[in-house]
Amino acid sequence: MTDLSQPNLPGALPDKRQVAASFSRAAASYDSVAALQRAVGRNVLERLPQPLTAPRWLDLGSGTGFFSRILAERYGDGGVAVDLAEGMLDHARQQGGARHHVAGDAERLPLQDGCFDLIFSSLALQWCGQFSAVLDEAARVLRPGGLFAFSSLCVGTLDELRTSWQAVDGQVHVNRFRHFDDYLRLTGDSSLQVLDLQRQAHVLHYPDVRSLTHELKALGAHNLNPGRPTGLTGRARIDGLLRAYERFRDPQGLPATYQVVYGVLRKPLMGED
Repeated sequence: MTDLSQPNLPGALPDKRQVAASFSRAAASYDSVAALQRAVGRNVLERLPQPLTAPRWLDLGSGTGFFSRILAERYGDGGVAVDLAEGMLDHARQQGGARHHVAGDAERLPLQDGCFDLIFSSLALQWCGQFSAVLDEAARVLRPGGLFAFSSLCVGTLDELRTSWQAVDGQVHVNRFRHFDDYLRLTGDSSLQVLDLQRQAHVLHYPDVRSLTHELKALGAHNLNPGRPTGLTGRARIDGLLRAYERFRDPQGLPATYQVVYGVLRKPLMGED
């Protein structure tokens, strides 16, 4: 997850080949630690207007295909799953759900114009350096009246871990995210109608820091930022991190906050403003 608060600085963006490789390696372990991802994706679905008919749907950043299978149950099996990580697509193909599985980038979709009734995307778009390009592509591939429902992450995510590392060495150890105000501005400037856009905090708790960092690695969402430390982290710095994070402990354990952006956008019908 990149330093998206400065999207015009390509040097601050991760190599998407590294992103794809990281998630490909995590395909087998992802579902075992994806409780937050499941809850957030279900929240996206709950925000869709009802009743909804969407025989042609797109699961964008489909991962292991968990939500592709739910979309197929709801709207039929005429869907397409797109992901940057070939390993995730290979895993998802074996599970069913989408009719087609396509390797692709949300900023440059390898799909035809005006072919989808619904685009669903949950916790994938934070990897995109140009969110305006994502919105343009969504508008291009949606049919008039089609919906783009998504979740992403914004500034404030994993602040406990970030603050703890800063107390140790000040280096880039934690992925960085776009500001919520940027989501407001970019969606407002797009050709899509904003039906709903809000931010919601989700707080998870862990018995210790290692449980959190193990989960991030199993998800494929560990630190991929340029400027991250290379090589092994010294014992003294790890001990410093553990001591610093303990300041956040509450009766439930060590908290990890995720600031989740939820959006539902609509492509106007012909003649609508």
